[in-house]
Amino acid sequence: MRELDETAAGGPIGARLAAWRLRRGLTRDDLASRTGLELDYVAGLETGGEWVDRRGRLAALAAALRLDVADLTGQPYPPRGEEHAAVRAVAFHLRRCVGRPHLDTAAGLPLDTLAERTRVAARAGAAGDEHTLALALPELIEDSDHAVVTDSPPGREEAVQLRVQVHVLGAGLLRRLGYKDLAWMLLHRARPGTREPLPVLVEEVRLLIDLGLPEYALARAERAEGGGAGWELPALAAVAQAMAGRRPEAERLLATAAERAGDARESALVVAARAAVAAEHGDAEEAAGHARAADLAALDGAQRSRLLTVAAAAEARQDRADQAAARLVEADAAAPLRLRLDPFARELAAALAPRTTDTLQAAAVRDLAERAGLR
Repeated sequence: MRELDETAAGGPIGARLAAWRLRRGLTRDDLASRTGLELDYVAGLETGGEWVDRRGRLAALAAALRLDVADLTGQPYPPRGEEHAAVRAVAFHLRRCVGRPHLDTAAGLPLDTLAERTRVAARAGAAGDEHTLALALPELIEDSDHAVVTDSPPGREEAVQLRVQVHVLGAGLLRRLGYKDLAWMLLHRARPGTREPLPVLVEEVRLLIDLGLPEYALARAERAEGGGAGWELPALAAVAQAMAGRRPEAERLLATAAERAGDARESALVVAARAAVAAEHGDAEEAAGHARAADLAALDGAQRSRLLTVAAAAEARQDRADQAAARLVEADAAAPLRLRLDPFARELAAALAPRTTDTLQAAAVRDLAERAGLR
């Protein structure tokens, strides 16, 4: 089912939805009843008149059809271009890392060298440069394994922290590619003993949100509360609450996240979370307002791309296709491969291609869709 033609009548998710619905022997009325979604919306998804831009709706559709959300999004996507192919190849390499025992021979790198290489990889991840991050990860994972085994106190504690950071970077890449089972296994491998470092919990919450499991995400987030969890877990938990339809709880968590934000970047990310919560709730005007209020200059490339995608979806929901296209093109410029791996960005590109009237923007969206393999 992953090789369905995404250029069919519906968008990338709509085409798969129609095929799976028929395979399950359901009518559109049946699916609308099972999900609580409007019949017109379900029909629009299958015929190209609608698109999916809310995680809660995607999760509801997948659950009604007894599917993983990836069965509807089509992840992991067939490689498009050399960089995407290289990143996919690294994902297969990381599969071997998951099942391999920790290395206990050979000398590791000096910790300062390992730390610098880890910082470079982290900067690539923050920028949305999946290609550079992917190429760095296999050797980094191996070297961080060596460091934990070979270093003795006090160096061992730093080695463990670096190893956790490297494994979290790898799990994030696998999650975004669509290898969510491998991402979970790599996170489990990152834990030193029985401890659950905060970066691991944060990535687990992200993974559970992407899997369409908000209640599980909230349960994981609650495990870190009261222990110096910072701003990020409440911001993610707010998105999970919005997915579950609990807007007041989401707003309380956003207030907590705002109180804990320590600098301009963290404050901008909380505003981005507010936009995501509003979009998940279906309030496009509010989502667009938060996106306009966010300090884009304070965000890294990947974060800026994600916020611009939310803004583009909000503009599209208000029938402003040209403005939406402009935002989506900006998002692509900020982190091209990261955007093309985002199922919601792919949905939006497919939806905007026939709707954009500005000649230049329409051409740019068509080009984006072609590079994503949607045309």
